[in-house]
Amino acid sequence: MLRQKALHDIVASQAKRLEHQAAQLSDWNRSLEQTVAEQVTELERMARLRRFLPEQVADLIVAAGNGDALLQSHRREVTVVFCDLRGFTAFAETAEPEEVMTVLAEYHSCLGEQIVRHEGTLERFVGDGIVVVFNDPLPCADHSERAVSMAAAMRDAIDEHSERWRKRDYLLGFGIGIARGHATIGRIGFDQRSDYAVIGTVSNHAARLCEEAKSRQILVSQRVVGAVESLVESVPVGELTLKGFRRPMPAYEIVRWIGRPS
Repeated sequence: MLRQKALHDIVASQAKRLEHQAAQLSDWNRSLEQTVAEQVTELERMARLRRFLPEQVADLIVAAGNGDALLQSHRREVTVVFCDLRGFTAFAETAEPEEVMTVLAEYHSCLGEQIVRHEGTLERFVGDGIVVVFNDPLPCADHSERAVSMAAAMRDAIDEHSERWRKRDYLLGFGIGIARGHATIGRIGFDQRSDYAVIGTVSNHAARLCEEAKSRQILVSQRVVGAVESLVESVPVGELTLKGFRRPMPAYEIVRWIGRPS
């Protein structure tokens, strides 16, 4: 009887221990599922942000936990950079599609390095045009300085590609327009597809300046040159009649980026 009682107690103890271990395992599974779900959510948020933000900015937004709030519609002063290739339409009409895509890949890769290095926000691609915004979604006091510095670096970087393009008989130039002003900014689109957009006159101003720019020319608005005049060598180009603007707009050419003394 005593041996049977001892065996019964052992079985009961083991059953209780197994029940406790099963409960622990269930808790661990629930915790693991929750952790995996949170990680998947974070990866999805990072993927959405990285569609139009530099990696370091996307990381900062996710770490702060307020990425969605930062991308809600809001108004802010920004500096917008619009750049594109001169002669691209004629090139695309006569070149083979594979040649066009190769040039675009080289062009986007070249400019992308400078956008990331200067922590600009890629707003959109428009064929051979690229729109970059500074001072949103994360504010930076020197947004016009960063924009002009990036533009000068882009021009230098494209010079190397232009030489190779000329050897392939591709007659392509590169122009940039930069404007500063207030805009309405945020996410636009629908559930399956959304973009980050800058809406306002400042975007149109930058695009029109870019249209007026000759190859290798950086044209900026009066507000931009006023913010960076001690850091650049610039010359006035007079008042330009820009499409969509009721009066001529003063413009300046950035000849050289000097920067702050080290």
